[in-house]
Amino acid sequence: MAATAGLLLTLTVGQAGQPAADRAAWLGQRSFGVMVHYLITPLGESAQDRARAFNATVDGFDLVGFMDQLQASGADWLIFTIGQNTGYYCSPNAYLDERAPGHTSERDLLLEIARACRERGIRLIAYLPSEVAAQSEEIHEAFAWNPADQTEFQDRYTRFVAEYGERLGDLMDGWWFDGCYTWDVFPNSTYDWELWFGRARAGNPARIVCFNDGAFCIGNIQPVTPLEDYHAGEVHFLWDGRIAIDHERPPETWMPTGPFIDGVRTHALLPIHSTFEGGRPYIYSDWQLFRWVDDFRAVGGAVTLNLPIDARGHVPDEALDQAARLAVHLGGDA
Repeated sequence: MAATAGLLLTLTVGQAGQPAADRAAWLGQRSFGVMVHYLITPLGESAQDRARAFNATVDGFDLVGFMDQLQASGADWLIFTIGQNTGYYCSPNAYLDERAPGHTSERDLLLEIARACRERGIRLIAYLPSEVAAQSEEIHEAFAWNPADQTEFQDRYTRFVAEYGERLGDLMDGWWFDGCYTWDVFPNSTYDWELWFGRARAGNPARIVCFNDGAFCIGNIQPVTPLEDYHAGEVHFLWDGRIAIDHERPPETWMPTGPFIDGVRTHALLPIHSTFEGGRPYIYSDWQLFRWVDDFRAVGGAVTLNLPIDARGHVPDEALDQAARLAVHLGGDA
């Protein structure tokens, strides 16, 4: 996730019109979603040691407990991380396994979660970075990472993305791609959007796709590309202060005036009882959180709450309970 953080000033934007293919309409028709960052950095002296440690951790993920918690939260969709900057991914991938074996888990946790979500009527969005700048030399070689020319990288990496999409098919409802920043090693202006969107929808043409450039943190709410289905919406906090205690103070953050911006569906991702940049978590009272969610949804925006998670797949009770109370507030069954 982006490391930038700062107080978000109150911004308003106009509705720019519904796109012809509104794949993300369901985001605006449901209550809210939950995101968790299940990211494992395995320890070990050798690559083999790290692979064994990684598999042991993924094997210990409590799928039943996690799904019970997810259902209890009342969330209508889940954004789940396959992997990020550690270079390890909690689901096998034939494309990467051929080129850099040992970097994916033997257990197909993503597929298990996808099937469990389908059984419970919960939509699944998968998370991956759109770049590998901070990853190992072995990953760089496998994907042909080359800051001077990322053409080959984009071809290889989107094949890696497509392998997941083709295998999961309609069990995967969306992608949330991180790391699409304006930086020297891979400027977002050099993305081959036709390639990315085509391969991201492999196996399911209705799959929704977004790219995160971290710009919500600094008040820029324009989409990375008008081809996106929904905004990544990375909002770091509702106002300045890690623990919000003033119950009379309304949120001071971006608030849209309609469900679309430049034809892209409005969506915000907010950490509660967690943070995207480390340190003490952001904690809001029910009054503060519910008011902001109510206002955001009232204009057609969709909201995802980022909750903390441990290596076994357990969400802390305090975070889970607040999400469940939000679901009741919104008229859900949690």
